[in-house]
Amino acid sequence: MIEDERETAHFLQKALKESGHSAELAHDGEDGLAAALEGGFDVLIVDRMLPRLDGLSVVRKLRADGVRTPVLILSALGEVDDKVKGLRAGGDDYLTKPYAFSELLARIEALSRRGDPQEQQTRYVVGDLVLDRLSHRVTRAGEPVALQPREFRLLEYLMRHAGQVVTRTMLLEHVWDYHFDPQTNVIDVHISRLRSKIDKNFEESLLHTIRGAGYMISAGKS
Repeated sequence: MIEDERETAHFLQKALKESGHSAELAHDGEDGLAAALEGGFDVLIVDRMLPRLDGLSVVRKLRADGVRTPVLILSALGEVDDKVKGLRAGGDDYLTKPYAFSELLARIEALSRRGDPQEQQTRYVVGDLVLDRLSHRVTRAGEPVALQPREFRLLEYLMRHAGQVVTRTMLLEHVWDYHFDPQTNVIDVHISRLRSKIDKNFEESLLHTIRGAGYMISAGKS
């Protein structure tokens, strides 16, 4: 749940818990987007008016990144045109404030039943490399691999596109949220660190640089 009104957010979190659900909170758009990109949620509740990054921008970025978790947009803007904008941005449902908690709960439960088969994937495997999104655990040949949060996101994105070339622009947009190349070596540094953690001391390398194109993670490639 991405809601900047903290009192409202904590009230809803408590009410959802009492109704048999669990809810994680974020209080601005950027933090909420980062959490949502990590995955593992059945439904996302996104307030439209948020600091740092507005709710519709959050939803657009999630959809552009391939995240298909159902989204319920909450907003005080209740005109038909406002609702149309919310749904066209990628929202699955739109609830106008003020609302009854019973209606919010019913809509959440309806969305959670809908789900998306792609978003339910919580485990990626490439050769003997395994990434588990729920436990935030990575292993290679059964041995744990310790990654920093950004390294985990980078590896998850690469594994989600295993066998495909991933360009620098794709990584900047989906892992760093930049929509332009700022002529930085941040990708090279993180790729180098990630390679040292997942490929060092193993006979087969899984992370490959495709000269002039980008990067690819795959097994059975020299």
